[in-house]
Amino acid sequence: MARTGPKNSALRVLVWLGVILAVMTAVLAGGTIAGHASWAPKLALDLEGGTQMILAPKVEGGSDINEDQLNQAVAIIRQRVDGSGVAEAEISTQSGRNVVVSLPGTPSKETRALIQASADMNFRPVLQAGAGAAVPTESLTPDDKLPKPTAAPANSSDINWVTPEVYKKFETLDCDNPSQDKQERSDPAKPLVTCEPATDTSPAIKYILGPVEVKGSNIKSSSFQLQQGAQGAVTNEWAVNIQFDEQGTAKFKEVTERLYKFFVAAGGESGSDPKAQFAIVLDDQVISAPRSLAVITDGRPQITGGFTEASAKALSDQLRFGALPISFDIQSEQQISATLGGEQLKMGLLAGVIGLLLVVVYSLFQYRALGFVTIFSLVVAGALTYLAIAILGWTENYRLSLAGVAGLIVAIGQTADSFIVYFERIRDELREGRGLVSAVENGWKRAKRTVLASKAVNLLAALVLYFVAVGNVRGFAFTLGLTAIADLIVVFMFTHPTLQILARTKFFGEGHRFSGLDPKRLGAVPLYRGAGRLRTPDEKPAVVRAKNTGAAAEAERRMTIAERRLAEKQEQLAGSSKSTSKEGK
Repeated sequence: MARTGPKNSALRVLVWLGVILAVMTAVLAGGTIAGHASWAPKLALDLEGGTQMILAPKVEGGSDINEDQLNQAVAIIRQRVDGSGVAEAEISTQSGRNVVVSLPGTPSKETRALIQASADMNFRPVLQAGAGAAVPTESLTPDDKLPKPTAAPANSSDINWVTPEVYKKFETLDCDNPSQDKQERSDPAKPLVTCEPATDTSPAIKYILGPVEVKGSNIKSSSFQLQQGAQGAVTNEWAVNIQFDEQGTAKFKEVTERLYKFFVAAGGESGSDPKAQFAIVLDDQVISAPRSLAVITDGRPQITGGFTEASAKALSDQLRFGALPISFDIQSEQQISATLGGEQLKMGLLAGVIGLLLVVVYSLFQYRALGFVTIFSLVVAGALTYLAIAILGWTENYRLSLAGVAGLIVAIGQTADSFIVYFERIRDELREGRGLVSAVENGWKRAKRTVLASKAVNLLAALVLYFVAVGNVRGFAFTLGLTAIADLIVVFMFTHPTLQILARTKFFGEGHRFSGLDPKRLGAVPLYRGAGRLRTPDEKPAVVRAKNTGAAAEAERRMTIAERRLAEKQEQLAGSSKSTSKEGK
């Protein structure tokens, strides 16, 4: 029973590892069939090529940009790009003034808009809304019919902000005409005529907005989540949450008190007064215009209504990274190739294959049949890592860079090192005279502490490097940490259980000379010599005796003169004692 228990336990662990691999494969296969994923990992800018944009910063008021402002712009744009899920992007400054943004592949419309929307964000009340198309010339309101202010505006929601000029601009604005998208930077103290672009689910809408009431810089954070119902149950509707700072909370409370009155006066949920809406404006363009359904006193409004997970995330990212005090003009945009990266990848993969072959040759030469355990362990570790990278590319838009490939190549040696530590511990136990089953269990107890300590150091180094570095170095750190985790999974869930099973086979258990675990070839002397005789200290394995002799010589070399004389005196006394004993006999 003692022998079958560990074997059954080892089989269960191997089954669990198989389940993990099967589930990962099924998830990736499902994503591939649905058209959202691919069996091939996504590649970064240096391996796939992509799009390079050169942005020229423009400070409000026309003043020159300083270094601090430029660094802030680079940091916020990097946050925006990372927040949109684009990995391995390169963002840098050029000539101390321009910002260069290089993205892998072809950026999506949402990503491009997020990068281009580099002005500050603000909240404006809606005064009027209409269809995004321009009013036909014959249907334009005659000049004598245009609205005319009757008094000075009392607040930002006052309809007296709508002058004949503003209304005429509203009527002639065509939100579907790209030539009208570029507008001069608006005055926050004056009304704004602008558009909310069309989406896949709704047409374009144009607005007349009142002056700015809350600035985007008053946003502390934003997030998105599934909406909760009245009883606290989670629904299938997505919502975007905003948290304002103290100043923004007070101002937003004042705004929602006014807008809520329009909401109630229009009949509540059944009404449609546009003045109950507040518009979130980014780069003078409306990104959302929700109605105020209540007075928000705690500075934590929630935006709901027809969001998908993707659109909720996009709005949350825009809110979180929208308060950039610098606007940008795109000076140029071009496609960049990956010729150099492709050649380097070929050389890197060649180096990886050579390194892998050397590990295989060394394992088979040093450990014979046991070396196949190393080979299969590397195959399982490679499968785990590959599936993880492919799934992360689908779910998190992770892209594999040349530096990431270098991390994978370095990990081959580190992964094989874990197996070597384990095998050598088993061999040490065999040299001490233990049987293979006992040697595997005792060797594992000693080896796993070393393996855990080694991988903890690797993970710590990878984490530190990932969080303090930027760009491709983070890709190297990420793959280094990922392979360290895969190594631990393989050692604990494949290598050790496999050896527990092999130790009970005739080929390995009886120490076949090609098994790599032959006690005689390792110089082992059994603890029990037969005929009731045990192994004596002089009959210890030659390797153990050599270690003891070497340790004694090193200890003697480190003795002081006084310690050496004392040791010599003790040896003389011991010799005299033995002589006296012999004479007595």
